Amino acid sequence: MLSDNARGAILMMTGMAAFTLSDSVMKLLGQTLPMFQTLAWRGLGVTVILGLIAWRAGAFHVRLARRDRWLVAGRTLADTGSVWFFLQALYHMPIANLTAILQALPLTVTLGAALFLREPVGWKRLAAIGMGFLGVLMVVRPQAGAFDIHALYALVCVAFVTLRELLTRRVSREVPSLLIAWANGTAVMLFGLAGAMGESFVAPDLVTGPLLLATSVAIVAGYLMAVMAVRTGELGFVTPFRYSGLVWALVLGFLLFAEWPDPVTLLGAGLIVATGLFTFYRERVTRRRLHRGTPSGRVPG
Repeated sequence: MLSDNARGAILMMTGMAAFTLSDSVMKLLGQTLPMFQTLAWRGLGVTVILGLIAWRAGAFHVRLARRDRWLVAGRTLADTGSVWFFLQALYHMPIANLTAILQALPLTVTLGAALFLREPVGWKRLAAIGMGFLGVLMVVRPQAGAFDIHALYALVCVAFVTLRELLTRRVSREVPSLLIAWANGTAVMLFGLAGAMGESFVAPDLVTGPLLLATSVAIVAGYLMAVMAVRTGELGFVTPFRYSGLVWALVLGFLLFAEWPDPVTLLGAGLIVATGLFTFYRERVTRRRLHRGTPSGRVPG
């Protein structure tokens, strides 16, 4: 019989596969449907599915404090901005390269938490963050002619998602995760509808219709499985399995788009993942020290 940690790890890896599948389908849809219409259709599917789940769970009955309303609104705006920059990069970059850049998120969130939320970060994690950023530079290679506007879009997406995660940390625990996710889906749908007004309408057909449904279901499934993963297993154990998304991106990128990163990109991606795993490890050590009581004069790290 599987342990809770083992089940949590499986849920996390399956959730990352679902997210990557959703991204891959969006990349496929970008070849036939205008971007904003694709966002609107997917947003509609996500909003309906999550809305039904949230309604059954009673999430809409929770009254938010004024502070939480502002935080959720800011988080939603940050997430909407990240979606636009993500899709701009996704449509023009190999999906594995983009996914590798996004693997830097644990590093940027850790740095952001230290700078803006005053969370303790020692020199070891700061050194790991620096090495992780070196890995990002190896992926985008600004000095080797491989850096373009779409790589910049990927980095801006990382900045928006980092802001989103920092705001999430400030939201009260009483606010249901389903309610936050539903607000995000609704905002993205409205953003897509607004942008679609400037596009020529293209009706989904027998191919794009099922693909739109697939990406909607996949992104909701990914979210739900990621939430179940952290609730099933220990956070410090299951969270590193988020990096399995890079493996899925390599596989789907090769199978669907005949994309395969060059050795330098793979080395940079490996460096990002390694430093991210080290950061998770140091965070666990820090929490244990803080729980036991950190010796005077030492900065946990």
